[in-house]
Amino acid sequence: MTRERIFLLLMTLLFCSFANAQNREQKELEAKRARLQEEIRQINTLLSQQKKERQNVVTEVEDLNQKIRVRQELIQVTNRQANLLNRQVNNNMKKIADLRKELGTLKEDYAGTIRRSYKGKSRQNRLMFLLSSESFFQAYKRLQYMKQYADYRKEQGRSIEAKTIELQELNKGLIAQRKEKEVLIGENKKEQQALEKERQEQQALIASIRKKESKYNSQITKKRRETKAIDRQIEKLIREAIAESNKKAGKSSSNATFALTPEAKVIANNFSANKGKLIWPVEKGVKSKGYGEYSDPVYPAVKNFNNGVIISTQRGEKARAVFDGEVSAIIAVPGANKAVQLRHGNYITTYYNLGKIYVKKGQKVSAKTQLGEIFTSPSTGKTELKFFLYRDTNRLNPEQWIYRM
Repeated sequence: MTRERIFLLLMTLLFCSFANAQNREQKELEAKRARLQEEIRQINTLLSQQKKERQNVVTEVEDLNQKIRVRQELIQVTNRQANLLNRQVNNNMKKIADLRKELGTLKEDYAGTIRRSYKGKSRQNRLMFLLSSESFFQAYKRLQYMKQYADYRKEQGRSIEAKTIELQELNKGLIAQRKEKEVLIGENKKEQQALEKERQEQQALIASIRKKESKYNSQITKKRRETKAIDRQIEKLIREAIAESNKKAGKSSSNATFALTPEAKVIANNFSANKGKLIWPVEKGVKSKGYGEYSDPVYPAVKNFNNGVIISTQRGEKARAVFDGEVSAIIAVPGANKAVQLRHGNYITTYYNLGKIYVKKGQKVSAKTQLGEIFTSPSTGKTELKFFLYRDTNRLNPEQWIYRM
């Protein structure tokens, strides 16, 4: 194999590898875009269901914040898709130019071959060429040369035909890619317009809230008080569960960690091994507020902290266990709703804001077991589950543990 052919083969392999990588990235982006579009659709459905019942302006601002966040991410993903397509278009244009140049050279060589063949194509000339041989061996070599020359012409013709077809296919693909890019750009323009409209709604709502400072402040104070009460109750019950478990095992009840039996260690290890793969605590829903510090929707300088994640879902939805475990506590916060706490070795999951409870303390449950019906607020119309995750008394970020959260 000549150096030129080896080089051509290597370049072909590199191009194919690059093209495959681009196709994989395009498919991943398309899947992400579809997920974000579905999330926006779910948010719109939930907002539509709750609109007639919503009275709480703070909740409305938070809903708009969530919708804006998801739409911004959708625009970013669509932009990345358009940029990737643009790179593919440019690569294909370069390949088409190279192919046209290669095809031109092939046709030129083929034309020269035909001209040379035409000059000596008569049977008499070929016969004289053979008869003028000085030996039988030379005649044989000349016959082989004539055959190879004829084969070479045929191969040139087939190569030209193949390159022509390849060029036609590339041109078709280029047209399709350009159309796809135009569709993505058109979709992005619509999303940008929708985003601008939502931002205007948000600003108008914030302006109206700021005119009613005292009412807004009372709503914020109430929400913070409820949140702190829930956090305190959850952590208190975790400490009690640790003390009770350690006492049964004959260990110190003052420890801040579970004294694990061999069976509990297996459960804890299995739970830990499923980090990032745990099922969602609801069958259908969207994350409306993530874990960690976040800015107040009206006064961005004011910071709050969320110890878990909040998932918005539809009326009548059930909370379900994310993993096999045991009901360690049923929580009832005075003036608020109920919660179920599950123990998975030394991991604790908490499912708060339940109107009805389907399990009892000490009950063994498996993943997907329904724990209770999620409460729907009559004032806001929202059906939200607050989900918390702890290892012993240490708070963990559920977003890192639940699949694609």
